[in-house]
Amino acid sequence: MNFKQIAIVDDHDLFRDGIRLVLNQIPDFKVVFDSPSGFEFLEYLRTNTPDIVLMDIEMPLINGIDTSMRALEIRPDLKIIALTMFTDELHYVQMLKAGVKGFILKKSNKHLLQQAIEEVSHGGNYYSQEIIQKLASLSIGKRTGEPEQLSEREKEVLDLICKGRTSKEIAEQLFLSIKTVEVHRSNILHKTNVRNAAELIIWAIKNNLISI
Repeated sequence: MNFKQIAIVDDHDLFRDGIRLVLNQIPDFKVVFDSPSGFEFLEYLRTNTPDIVLMDIEMPLINGIDTSMRALEIRPDLKIIALTMFTDELHYVQMLKAGVKGFILKKSNKHLLQQAIEEVSHGGNYYSQEIIQKLASLSIGKRTGEPEQLSEREKEVLDLICKGRTSKEIAEQLFLSIKTVEVHRSNILHKTNVRNAAELIIWAIKNNLISI
């Protein structure tokens, strides 16, 4: 049987023990490494490549942001999912730029955790709805760059999408028809090579278009 090999890096022993127990009960999942230390995980990566890494953000000595960056230098194709508390919003952008493939809240249930691992292991990204809402609220800040491939109107539409506006609301604010807004939305998704508004917010953050 080909198990999905999972590594857990989290400095809370009880949480780590609990998540290991849950994952090992899921068919095709197997926890092959767990540690409270980012340094221990980096050493493990020298000779091993797990399919998925569940990475805590706030850890002593070396945090999840730095651990993820160093891990991806060792294994560029590594798939990391950040384990986060809902109050970690100041770290979301840093973890995204470090190269993580998703976020899962620590309070999430077994089903959502399994869904996140399955999605990321198949090459996708996973961001819980609560995280997307947080990221959308962060994206209202001052721009630090501009996407050159987008037209000025598309940039305006992008900004409003990142603020969570619907096509109807965007149309009303920009004095456009809903059909025109939908055309702009479609063009933006095509040019940025993302599938939906959630991924567009992530794209905007990763490309330094917005700041906290």
